[in-house]
Amino acid sequence: MSETLYQIGTQQLPLMGKVNAIPQKAVEEYYTSGHRTCQGCESALIMRLMAKAAGPRTIILGSTGCMYVANTTYYSTPWVVPWMHTQLGSCGPAATGTAAALRALMRKGKMKQEPINVISFCGDGGGIDMGVAGISASLMHAEYNHLIICYDNESYANTDIQISGASPWGANTTFTPPGKKFRIMHTRWKKNAAALYAVGHTKCNYVATGDASYPADLIDKVRKGLATSGPAFVHTLDPCPKGWDYDPFYSHKLGELAVETGIFPLWEMTNGRLTYTGISARQVYGNRKRRPVREYLEAQGRFHHFIEEDYAYFQAEVDKMWNDWAMPGVIPFKLGEDPAKKK
Repeated sequence: MSETLYQIGTQQLPLMGKVNAIPQKAVEEYYTSGHRTCQGCESALIMRLMAKAAGPRTIILGSTGCMYVANTTYYSTPWVVPWMHTQLGSCGPAATGTAAALRALMRKGKMKQEPINVISFCGDGGGIDMGVAGISASLMHAEYNHLIICYDNESYANTDIQISGASPWGANTTFTPPGKKFRIMHTRWKKNAAALYAVGHTKCNYVATGDASYPADLIDKVRKGLATSGPAFVHTLDPCPKGWDYDPFYSHKLGELAVETGIFPLWEMTNGRLTYTGISARQVYGNRKRRPVREYLEAQGRFHHFIEEDYAYFQAEVDKMWNDWAMPGVIPFKLGEDPAKKK
């Protein structure tokens, strides 16, 4: 019998559009009390908004990381929906396998055919380092509907703030402490993860970046990812008081500054068309100016060893991303001249 007869549809969830639309269903929480995250943890807020956006007919898978350890204390869990742990590098395969298992059970008549959201989340270790191959493979399977969310706190925060492929240039981590001889120990730029998955997987119909400081934008992106046929990927930036060394009170403000300074642009790619959203849209399409990156960097202890030349270098790199890239924060090159015209 043809497999196409058993394609599972996607849930069509209403979009928020603006923050004051969220309270319509604010009482519905599917990530609630019972977790053990740090004070000011933005990743926990990502989990809450993600679960709120998806709703009750959802299965959530979590790979090893902060949001696994902090949410599975013995006899205590914040998850109101079904949840399963998977290994650090297997976020993508777990999502594909769960979506495939649901379809098989529905095809065999062992469960009612209905759209069930499958969300698999990972930290930057699982989504930007160790899990890249698995996520890439899962995004190749256009027949399975699921959403992968990478909550990025820019370090291996669960194991004492080791450097990751998402750590920004110059950051002080337990693996890259500044010293008297070498002030800057981390000399690599942050991986452009969302663009990596968007550009490299042409049959993946939805890829986006998000930030919990802009909750309506994030909720809408989660719902768009779930409503899109096939796999989807959302990359969020999550300020971390422990790893970034700041007062937990300022988590929300740092999330805003990451976008306002242009360090982390908000965008979404839908069916091959890319658009910027929120503050980033006004910076790209309008005349809103970016704030100096120094405001963002000086608010974090992990950059307190910076001197003037370090701030200038960081600002110059962000300016280059906005002025020289084909698409700010997405495509780091432009189309060159026809070599035949140079002869």
